[in-house]
Amino acid sequence: MALHTNDKSVLTHIDRLVAEEKELYARSEMSDAQRARLTAINVELDQCWDLLRQRRALREFGRDPDEAEVRPAKVVENYKG
Repeated sequence: MALHTNDKSVLTHIDRLVAEEKELYARSEMSDAQRARLTAINVELDQCWDLLRQRRALREFGRDPDEAEVRPAKVVENYKG
């Protein structure tokens, strides 16, 4: 995921992914490629939300939010909510 890392760009990327996700869900049928894309979107959304949480936490504790990094899918997909 290539992002210019600031909160606004992360949120803009999230908005784009959500729009694409809605478009895919609106289809009556999905191809295997579209289902795979939907799975990839969900992982990327989890990574974006995680990055945004990291940035906000770093800022809250007086640190540079640019220290936040996109974590691997394995990490963000294994969170227990």
